[in-house]
Amino acid sequence: MLRFLVRRIIGAVVILFLLSIVTFVLFFGVPRDPALLMCGKTCNPDSIANIHHVLGLDKSIPEQYWIFLHNLVLGSDQFAQGPCPAPCFGYSYHTNEQVWGTLMDRLPTTVSLTLGAAVCFLVIGLGTGLLAAWRRGTMIDKTATAGAMVISSLQIYFLGPLALAILVYQTHWFDKPAYNEITQDTVAWFSGLIIPWVVLSTIFAAQYTRMSRSSMIEQLQEEHVRTARAKGMSRRYVFFRYAWRGSLIPIVTIFGIDLGALLGGAIITEYTFGLPGLGQLAVQSVFFSDLPLLVGVMLFSASMILLFNIIVDAAYAFIDPRVRLA
Repeated sequence: MLRFLVRRIIGAVVILFLLSIVTFVLFFGVPRDPALLMCGKTCNPDSIANIHHVLGLDKSIPEQYWIFLHNLVLGSDQFAQGPCPAPCFGYSYHTNEQVWGTLMDRLPTTVSLTLGAAVCFLVIGLGTGLLAAWRRGTMIDKTATAGAMVISSLQIYFLGPLALAILVYQTHWFDKPAYNEITQDTVAWFSGLIIPWVVLSTIFAAQYTRMSRSSMIEQLQEEHVRTARAKGMSRRYVFFRYAWRGSLIPIVTIFGIDLGALLGGAIITEYTFGLPGLGQLAVQSVFFSDLPLLVGVMLFSASMILLFNIIVDAAYAFIDPRVRLA
């Protein structure tokens, strides 16, 4: 198992290296000159030439990539704004602040939104799916399946404004969503994120309901489950002791991918509710053509997805003993 995880970590490092090449090519493949974006409206030829020299844009492409990789791994003190410790993505063209510091400032919002929504859609989605599989063929099963199909066809950009219009502006049951530090005011933190949690978790809960139901029904047909029933074990014991653990494998896989992607920024949800997270930051970086910030968001999001894929691989060993034996 340890050897397998080491291989996965090495593979993730290789993927990040290749991804850094892709982001570098995208960065310098933009038609607009990065020096013009960084210099602003008061540019002159001398200022542009100086920025080219500072950023290394006057060097060959391989040398520029080496500087990019060096700054990313070891940091740099060649920026006019001051030293940039690793991981150094440079300074934002729009705010003139370090990209890594900006990412870390926005991360708590995204983490709060992601973890709260994950708890909601896991509890609701898995609970409803297991109940539907337990009562397969009954009205409960049909209602849960039909409801999941209808809800999964909806989108956040539809549910979000609808929830705001009804719950905030029309009935005034809730305040407008906002992020507050959990260490300063826990109640305000919870109340400010409850609507985004519900909206984001609704879409995912429908997906997990269908997935957990189908996975559980498939597990109930496995030979070891039928053997346990043939030995006289109760239906409830077999359901939760044998079938339930086996059904978690595809759930854990999808959950790891979803969680990693959401930690990279729930773009539509954050933009809809005006939450200052990584997703909103990505939209702003595109709007302002802030290339260093956009590259930072891309690499950070990819790192989160790769990290949680490795965590999922490690979790397999605790869920399914066959993985440990293999």
